[in-house]
Amino acid sequence: MTLPLVVGIDGSDASLLAVDWAVDEAARHGLPLRLVHASLWERYEHVVPSGRLTRPTERVLAENLVASAAERAEKRNSEVKVATDIVPEDAVDTLLREASHAFALVVGSRGRGELKGLLLGSVGLAVAARAHCPVIVVRGDKAGLAGSHERILLGAGEPVSGADAVRFALREAEARGCTLDVVRAWRCPAHESAGDPALADAPARRHEERASALLDDLLRDAVTDHPAVRVRRVTVEGPAHGVLVHRSAAADLVVVGARRRHGHLGLQLGRVSHTLLHHAACPVAVVPQAV
Repeated sequence: MTLPLVVGIDGSDASLLAVDWAVDEAARHGLPLRLVHASLWERYEHVVPSGRLTRPTERVLAENLVASAAERAEKRNSEVKVATDIVPEDAVDTLLREASHAFALVVGSRGRGELKGLLLGSVGLAVAARAHCPVIVVRGDKAGLAGSHERILLGAGEPVSGADAVRFALREAEARGCTLDVVRAWRCPAHESAGDPALADAPARRHEERASALLDDLLRDAVTDHPAVRVRRVTVEGPAHGVLVHRSAAADLVVVGARRRHGHLGLQLGRVSHTLLHHAACPVAVVPQAV
């Protein structure tokens, strides 16, 4: 059974951009598209004096919203199979449940009613931090959204949290026929380079070599399954969150891994993922790794 690409929609401009991006993504991978609108509209149902149930305005608006999104998807690519659903529940709870049978979840960077100036909507943040399938937050500039850079950026984390992210990034690069840049940031603590000036470069070399070795270990097995993908390994000195945000300006998608601890109910996002979700110049894929 082919799992669908699920898109959370709410009628905002950001969610419509997410629909456009998801249609293209579904076409690349040969996936069906599922558009889901979740709202607590049932709270507004009321009974008229005659005792007959009146159809709530919120439900009518939801139906129009979903129909409009489906029509938009159809116009963008008529070959992508589209299904829709309206769920009278909390949006975060609904999308997290959808994650159990989705290829990935796609959401906009900000929903209706979010505070002006908010960098990432509360639904997007909560879903990216808790879902057990990849979550793509559609954000960034026109070039990144259009996929014109022909480059995927993977932030290489530790093997315990990054193996599934590597496989996801390779599949994405293969589907797009583009280059995969795998970046590992490293830093040398100041106290290690203090002391004898003649030996000042030695600690930095050790950290850089360790970063390079980690890249080799992380990619060795996965790369052999995607021989057609051009992979560029890069080690960069600096904080990972800053390095990846800067490089996202030349990417169509940035991919990072995230640990998912079973039984842990809070937000499970590290500093790198959190920063990218708020500041990346292209869509961001957070790929969970169960530990």
